[in-house]
Amino acid sequence: MKRFSIVFFLIMGIAGKAFTQIITIKDLVTHQPIELAAIFTEDNSLSVITSRKGQADISAFSNEERIMIRVLGYEKETVSYSKLESSKFLIYLVPTNLTLDEVVVSATRWQQDKRDVPSKITTIKSSEVLLENPQTAADLLGQSGEVFIQKSQMGGGSPMIRGFATNRVLITVDGIRMNNAIFRSGNLQNVISINPLAIQSTEVLYGPGAVMYGSDAIGGAMNFSTFEPAFSSNGKPFVKGSVLGRWSSANMEKTGNFNFNIGFKKLAFFTSIGYSDFDDLVMGSKGPDFYLRPEYVTRINGQDTVVANPNSRKQINSGYSQMNLMQKVRWSPASNLDLQYGFHYSATSDVPRYDRLIEYKNGSLRDGEWYYGPQVWMMHALNITHKAHSFMYDQVRFSGAYQFFEESRHNRSFGSSKLTHRTENLGAFSASLDFDKKIGKKHTILYGAEYIGNTLNSVGEVENIKSGEFTPTSSRYPDGSTWASMAAYMSYQIRINEKFTVQAGARYNRVLMDATFDTTYFDFSFTEASMNKGALTGSAGMAYRPFDNWQLNMNLSTGFRAPNIDDMGKVFDSEPGAVIVPNPGLKP
Repeated sequence: MKRFSIVFFLIMGIAGKAFTQIITIKDLVTHQPIELAAIFTEDNSLSVITSRKGQADISAFSNEERIMIRVLGYEKETVSYSKLESSKFLIYLVPTNLTLDEVVVSATRWQQDKRDVPSKITTIKSSEVLLENPQTAADLLGQSGEVFIQKSQMGGGSPMIRGFATNRVLITVDGIRMNNAIFRSGNLQNVISINPLAIQSTEVLYGPGAVMYGSDAIGGAMNFSTFEPAFSSNGKPFVKGSVLGRWSSANMEKTGNFNFNIGFKKLAFFTSIGYSDFDDLVMGSKGPDFYLRPEYVTRINGQDTVVANPNSRKQINSGYSQMNLMQKVRWSPASNLDLQYGFHYSATSDVPRYDRLIEYKNGSLRDGEWYYGPQVWMMHALNITHKAHSFMYDQVRFSGAYQFFEESRHNRSFGSSKLTHRTENLGAFSASLDFDKKIGKKHTILYGAEYIGNTLNSVGEVENIKSGEFTPTSSRYPDGSTWASMAAYMSYQIRINEKFTVQAGARYNRVLMDATFDTTYFDFSFTEASMNKGALTGSAGMAYRPFDNWQLNMNLSTGFRAPNIDDMGKVFDSEPGAVIVPNPGLKP
């Protein structure tokens, strides 16, 4: 009898599996599985949700003529069970071009329904990144068609939003500002320090963002959100990973990237490791002649020698390499408390300044060497979020971070034995406290405060490449300079009805700077520069949604631009006989 029971249940188990019908739902463009797609009948009597593999059991739907499939960001689909059978239970959903009920964070630092934001915000999702396959984060922005990217060399990429660029647009990573006191008015390439293959989403905020972010956001903001560690939802360890390898012929790119997540009930880890090696770029045959490389400089027997380039479209001395590391740890000891620590590290090799290497003077190449030294960026970030329905807040988040930046410039004229090195090391500390409070169903108040402090070390020296001797020279910035910003801000939102939302905000910002100038190399009429200025900015806007796929925004904002160390203290001999000197009287 016991043997019969075992056989009976075994047969029933096999029969049960035989009658189980699994549907798989994928993205039409990327062919990736779609998680959390809702499948239900017209009267809602039956419903299931797809797993992270895009699958669900629809055995109970076998007699249904109208099966609805809905998921955020995709067109609606209605099919019959017989049609599903004919398609072998594989359905591809079409991504929608416009999703008004998307969640964004750039406007207020908190997650917010995009329909309630009166400013224009564009979101670039990780699925789009995989489809476009950008080599750098600068390429990610440029390929989106939303941000213009300027490049002076392959290891570069300076974002521009509506004509604003460099230190007039803000870059944040996981809500932490990357802009620092030596972000210059000329083109810069700090955005390439971000690994595009570790980014979950990118948001581009158009127009002044000074109320939430301060003076550097006068032209807009770009917020890069990297992947977060994911917890287990079923008591078993949640393990997920991806490996990418890529080769490109234009610059002989060799890229490898590894992402790995392991999550438990309350503790999760996410690791990302990436490395890219770019050889000299080969430009297209239809490009401008200005960037051709008919000849280049190399050292032969200790002498600068001009050598003919057999392929003038190959941009000799344009290649570089880069590595990226990211480690995140997430711990949730209680349902209303979330702690995340993130470590980011990026370093490039030397990056040749190609636009300078092709400059001529008196009919011959001007420079024997011109390159940026390794661009290093390191960040430790801690985010603590607490939820509680208290008088002060529904949610509060503390963000603290320390960042280290290293950059350098190295140049030598053709035929000269003197190689000039100028190196900057900057430490940046930031802390912010943000509160979110809802009053009833229509009113939301967001408020907070932040502090930012930068300390700069800047040195200069000249190397005799023949004797190996080093001698001091002028630094690019005043060594030991400090820059700080303190601010308090508040935003109020009222959702009058489902179609109409009004939002207003204000921020008071205080900016301080101190610098002492060395007059050994330049006879300045001053030895110090300092600043202690404040500014009050505000914004008001409305969002009106007359139809499901229509939204009309109106926004009025004030902004300000406070000088940083680069604006007030840079000493730069840009060309023989010309020197850019500091301006200690510069004001916001």
